[in-house]
Amino acid sequence: MKEQKSGFNVRSFISKYFIFVIFLFLVLVLTILKPSFIGPKNLVNILKQVSINGILSFGMMFVIVAGGFDMSVGSTIGLTGVLAALLGKGQVPLIVPLCVAMLAGLAVGIINGVGISLGDIPPFIMTLGTMTAVRGVALLITNGNPVTGISPEYKAVAAGSLFGIPTLAIVLFVVAIVCAFVLEKTVYGRRVYACGGNILSARAAGINTNAIKISTFGIAGMLAGLCGFLMSSRVTIGQPNAAEGYEMDAIAACVVGGVSMSGGVGKPIGVIVGALLITVIANGLDILGVSSHWQKVVKGLIIVGAVLIDVKGKGKKD
Repeated sequence: MKEQKSGFNVRSFISKYFIFVIFLFLVLVLTILKPSFIGPKNLVNILKQVSINGILSFGMMFVIVAGGFDMSVGSTIGLTGVLAALLGKGQVPLIVPLCVAMLAGLAVGIINGVGISLGDIPPFIMTLGTMTAVRGVALLITNGNPVTGISPEYKAVAAGSLFGIPTLAIVLFVVAIVCAFVLEKTVYGRRVYACGGNILSARAAGINTNAIKISTFGIAGMLAGLCGFLMSSRVTIGQPNAAEGYEMDAIAACVVGGVSMSGGVGKPIGVIVGALLITVIANGLDILGVSSHWQKVVKGLIIVGAVLIDVKGKGKKD
């Protein structure tokens, strides 16, 4: 009996903390291969790199946990970044481009949610269409050219720091705390998990599943809008082609962090570690001088592997 209990504990430990072990192992290997990896300058760079993807990943987490999928968040960053940059030339307070970016992202998310929940359009098809259309709108607004001339105050948002911690990382921390609280401590959060776990049971329990799904896409869009504002501040221009492929990084961070693609399962702390893992891999390959093309190969393999582990794990439980 003791051996069985011990075996169960080992399996449980591996299931819960596997991603943490992998992350720490990766950090150790990169540190051995390139000691400059843990240098203060590179650590600050990693924090800046992970921030936007981390914020975007939390929005994606809401959607996936509720049983959805969003391919349009990268394009939403491009559109909202352009809108924010157009308003960020110093004529209006900084709160204006921030609010416009987040509201525009919210609008894109709601359109996705309504089309999926009320129009019965498959999430992949709906968000793929939105991804293309939103990118097109960004290109139309700018005529395909970057928006330049943003104010020094706007540029300072992403360039600033507090006690040596980048402002971008502080924003990520705040977003993580708020999202974790909403998902784990509120009735709304429990309903999000219920929708993704078993939508028929959720409806039978009186949950307005359409409203929940629409709201999760709205949250994802709104956080993508925040990312658009922060990215345009970081790169100091509004690029209509910005954030291409970022939706894949967000999805990778979620699935690697333990968010089940079938919905109903996932922890905020896992998403943070997943986003860090994706960022550390990219950063480490750059430092080691590995071609950026290999980063795409690695990310693709990570996504497939994480989903395979999730599917096999569910199969064993069933």
